[in-house]
Amino acid sequence: MDSGRIVLRAAAVLDPEAGALAEGQAVVTEGGRVVEVAATAAVRAGDATVVDVGGRAVLPGLIDAHVHVNAVTADLGALETWSPAYVTARAAGVLRGMLDRGFTTVRDVAGADFGIAAAVAEGLFPGPRVIFGGKALSQTGGHGDSRGPGRTALDQHPCCPTLTVVADGEAEVRRAAREQLRRGAHHVKVMLSGGIASPTDRIDSTQYSMEELRAVVEEARAANRYVTGHAYTAAAVNRGLEAGVGCIEHGNLMDASSVALFRSTGAFYVPTLATYAALAAEGLDHGFPADQHAKVYEVLDAGKAALELAHRAELPIVYGTDLLGGMHRHQLTELTLRAEVQPAADILRSATTVAARLLGLEGRVGVVAPGAFADLLVVDGNPLERLELLTDPARNLRLVMAAGRVHRNDLG
Repeated sequence: MDSGRIVLRAAAVLDPEAGALAEGQAVVTEGGRVVEVAATAAVRAGDATVVDVGGRAVLPGLIDAHVHVNAVTADLGALETWSPAYVTARAAGVLRGMLDRGFTTVRDVAGADFGIAAAVAEGLFPGPRVIFGGKALSQTGGHGDSRGPGRTALDQHPCCPTLTVVADGEAEVRRAAREQLRRGAHHVKVMLSGGIASPTDRIDSTQYSMEELRAVVEEARAANRYVTGHAYTAAAVNRGLEAGVGCIEHGNLMDASSVALFRSTGAFYVPTLATYAALAAEGLDHGFPADQHAKVYEVLDAGKAALELAHRAELPIVYGTDLLGGMHRHQLTELTLRAEVQPAADILRSATTVAARLLGLEGRVGVVAPGAFADLLVVDGNPLERLELLTDPARNLRLVMAAGRVHRNDLG
């Protein structure tokens, strides 16, 4: 089926914000949008293609707000030596896998650019809508500087398939931020602390001066965009929030002082539990360097405690995974890990309506409503009662529609 007029009839439509299903509904899509949601008996099919959902749940396509579609290997230092064409070809497989799992929108927070977003939008290969930030900004020796201590060369060409650009000093970071925005970035990402997948920094380090951070925030705001920040410790999280960063990624080691700043600034929080579980279990098998693998255990067990802290404080928590290489297939593991802390309704909101607010796409993604993109899933059962239905898409996910195009239909 293409993006012509399609009617999904006899559906139980999920309202993520309300945490409720409305049975006996029909969803009408046309031109890539939802145009009507009403009782099945009230909808005239006309010459539309009609799909009988058989009472199954229809929910909005899922949103993963922390991906790296170009991270087609877990050895990020080696990635920069690969051909951009080869990386894109492998990224096409990563994107198709995401759509197969029910993700119809993703936010790429380092690596993807306007080209790969356009390729998906034009249907050159199947995948979720890509909301991209271009290359993340890293200081010299920071999380994003892939050089080991004995290496000096640094390829900063925009077509080099690295995930980051290294910039130091207020003038350089302004220029780097402006360059990402010039190339169409929907946000700018900065490294606020050390990380796991970097060779020379400590996880507990803080990165960039406050003057540099404020300069990046100023440039993003001038373009009506926002800054998101990679951070683990409370010190790093707090510096970012004080500088005006609008979203924090990871935050495994934050504490109550960070919660107070989240509340006062209204910033979003994107935990990424799935990547630590995957890296610990099989990172070495996928090329993740051994010296970096040892750092996983500094944050692995703290992630759930940070999520619980944020959940109790009712912060705006968004779904994210941060997987690398062959570990992208664990994208739905985040649901299972979060279910140890959060109820299903909150987790579903994090992957739909809350994520939509972060992306500035409220009302257009994450909902089944007139005017929204026709990003729809049909599931065998009620995910509010059985969240695990979503973790086995081969068995339970019966239809995937992205922007009105049916990617998969097992309903007949």
